[in-house]
Amino acid sequence: MSSRPAASTPYIAALQGGMVGRSGVTVSSSDRSRALEAEYRALEAAAVGQPIQWTGRGVSGQVTAAAPYQVGSQNCRQYKHTINADGRDVIARGTACRNKDGTWTPLI
Repeated sequence: MSSRPAASTPYIAALQGGMVGRSGVTVSSSDRSRALEAEYRALEAAAVGQPIQWTGRGVSGQVTAAAPYQVGSQNCRQYKHTINADGRDVIARGTACRNKDGTWTPLI
């Protein structure tokens, strides 16, 4: 078992299901957590275009974030989440903005 704390539980919750939740792909709750953590890591710290990969049971994906930009006082990033399930890729795109508390909120 990992000694790492549940990395970003409030941060992951703030993503409101993320792009994986809007992709139409059915994933287990543990795989959803992996996917959401990858979305958070891509938004928070990944270099522009650097894919953040995740792997689950029979499903995998990668999240790639674009350059950050300002909207008012918030930093925002567009991102793409490619999910591979059942041998096919599903691509979901979105934008999220960073809140003062460090969470990211998707723009819907």
